[in-house]
Amino acid sequence: MTDNETYNLSPERKLTDAEEKLVWKKPITHKVSEEEQRISHEIKRNWNRGEMKIANILLEGDAGSGKTQLAKALSANFGLPYTKVTCFADMDKSDIIGAILPVISSEQLEKMEPAEQTVWKALYDSEGFQSISEILMDALGITQEQAALKIKQLLKQAAENTDGEAIEYRFYPSEIVRAYQKGYLLEIQEPNVIRDAAVLMALNSALELDGSINLPTEIIRRHPDFIAVITTNRSYAGTRPLNEALRDRVQHTEKMDLPTKEIMIERVMAKTGFQDGKVLGILADMIMVLDRTARANAIKGVAGMRSFFYWADAIAGGASAKESLYHKVIYKITTDSEEIKLLEEALKNHGLFASLEEAEIELKKNENLTMP
Repeated sequence: MTDNETYNLSPERKLTDAEEKLVWKKPITHKVSEEEQRISHEIKRNWNRGEMKIANILLEGDAGSGKTQLAKALSANFGLPYTKVTCFADMDKSDIIGAILPVISSEQLEKMEPAEQTVWKALYDSEGFQSISEILMDALGITQEQAALKIKQLLKQAAENTDGEAIEYRFYPSEIVRAYQKGYLLEIQEPNVIRDAAVLMALNSALELDGSINLPTEIIRRHPDFIAVITTNRSYAGTRPLNEALRDRVQHTEKMDLPTKEIMIERVMAKTGFQDGKVLGILADMIMVLDRTARANAIKGVAGMRSFFYWADAIAGGASAKESLYHKVIYKITTDSEEIKLLEEALKNHGLFASLEEAEIELKKNENLTMP
């Protein structure tokens, strides 16, 4: 029996071909974590228990701790289409709900620049499956935040090009609305950066288990299969904590730290193909020491699994272990000289620089022995 069959929440539901493509497929390198098993079990166990239903999850931890990977794994386990929205400071209600845009006449379109014509035609050619931000991201090759700014430009441009004439309007939903209405698994990345209280209120309302969203065209109810996975990085000094009302709407939270040393090594071996367990063990120890030291000294950067992957891969490709430590790990944490000294001292105090040098000498000897 597959994970999908084990945790399928709505066996009778049939997805469209387009929706099937959005369900995440686990790669061979994916390793099931305790967090994944725990969340999947809890959601399945409570799915039909009314007010005890678990459908809003919070994953809080360092960058590179596997939050997005876990959100995608839940999509695979539950057989739900996966989509995401990356929050940013200046989000407004149109980013939560969507936008109403006029259908501009062909005569007005012809007066626009070719690039602008491309945008409007992409919107008009859409069949309603994509959100407005996704349409713009695909048409222009831009980020989600850039798409949000583009929507505001379109609204202003539309007002200037209608000349007061009676025109037809069309509503383009946001990615949040699309997932909410169609019953997808939505990852909401970094909502704690949002500054506008009204935007947070709209998001809070949508996350009620029996919630609804007031659109300009209608009121929509939360689809019974909709799951929200909120992912946030750990709080640093001076950063905004997650909104209390939003946190209160979460039914399950996971603190995402680095996995155990054994799991770290296993994942890197699967991801990179580098199989030297002794070297990887030293690298893992160094990553963990750097992570603890950064936390203890309020250094804003983090040493996580992403750094571990790229560092190990560089060494497997012949790079110097010590030199690539700086380019793949330390400089991602900080480039401040005083903070780097703190990190280096921590590694020296644990004898890890010496261990790394010994392991690298042995690695080079083994490579020479295997050379024809």
